[in-house]
Amino acid sequence: MRYKSEQKLELQAKLFETYPGLAKTPEISKADLMAVVNSLGYDTMPWFMIAGQVSRGVYNVKVPAVIPKPTLTVVKDVPIREEVIVNFDKPETLIPAKDPNYVPFGNYSDLEMIIKAGLFYPSYISGPTGNGKSTMIEQICAKFKKPLIRVNLNMMSDEEQLIGAKTLVDGNVQIVEGPVLIAMRNGYTLLLDEVDAGSANTLLCLQPILEGKPYYFKLKNEVIVPAAGFNIIATANTKGKGSDDGRYIGTNVLNEAFLERFAVTFEQEYPNAATEMKIVKNLMKHYECEDQDFADTLIKWADAIRRTFEDGGVDETITTRRMTHIVRAFSIFKKKEKAIELCCNRFDPQTKAAFMDVFDKIANPAPEVLHDPVNVSDAAAYTISDAYNAATAGQTVTP
Repeated sequence: MRYKSEQKLELQAKLFETYPGLAKTPEISKADLMAVVNSLGYDTMPWFMIAGQVSRGVYNVKVPAVIPKPTLTVVKDVPIREEVIVNFDKPETLIPAKDPNYVPFGNYSDLEMIIKAGLFYPSYISGPTGNGKSTMIEQICAKFKKPLIRVNLNMMSDEEQLIGAKTLVDGNVQIVEGPVLIAMRNGYTLLLDEVDAGSANTLLCLQPILEGKPYYFKLKNEVIVPAAGFNIIATANTKGKGSDDGRYIGTNVLNEAFLERFAVTFEQEYPNAATEMKIVKNLMKHYECEDQDFADTLIKWADAIRRTFEDGGVDETITTRRMTHIVRAFSIFKKKEKAIELCCNRFDPQTKAAFMDVFDKIANPAPEVLHDPVNVSDAAAYTISDAYNAATAGQTVTP
């Protein structure tokens, strides 16, 4: 690579900050110099800084008249919004921020029609983790500037948190309404995130509200009529039947009467390769780390692992969310293998080794297919590799 002017200044500042003595004795080993280079994410010898060679592996560096001062490295991210205090009485504070990098897919069009219509039509979205279920609802509401209240459920969520409760405010007992009634009164969209993690008994309090009829709030002895535009959308990793494979610990079997009150159920899968390529390329452009070869490799890598997961060859998979994590890691560390490794550290050692082995095979294809994985004790590496080879050949692999 050729260093740009700002990169040269950054490297000079880092070098003299790390080794201040160079200003008087400008002599440094190649190993120490490259350690500074690598710490900034670069890997090319900075010959523009070399004044001459002292001996083998030792150089004199040029000392600039004015040594640049180190500056903070800022990773480009979503633009910082001005601090906004959420006020339930001000709908504009509840409108989600629009993500310029978002790529619609899956059930986006159908849910867009439901939210745009403004009718009360409870909808349930199920699908594997990390495939953009909640983000999809947020971005649709952002597009139509519709206020959204998102509630993340768990086993500790109770009726008081959802509906309302008596509490002390400045020494006085007051009745504070929960997010469900606030959305109901004001005609907001209510997103029940991870609804299958909530207690089945607690969720029963929502049954009359899911019918779209007036609700009797006993604490205030008041009947609340749903305002126009109010709707409930739930997301979950299961369809309320629990998780038999243990992947989604904490999910519960939900009451059939509760589930029956959702008008429709959408099944959201991971995006196809073309859509995921758009997502990856959008993020790479946003984070200024565009690399078409790396993008192609990521898509093929994720596809091979998912095929094997669906066939039962491995117990883990690569989510779309993890793909975005990898792109962000790549934008920070500027190294492909490091980005993959750091984002795969969440898996057990055997699975991580298998995933890394497959990435290497796809990124650096060998003249012939290796059926004996090196340094990988788990049979998953063999299965994933076979899945990739078969996928590229248009075959189907059975583990």
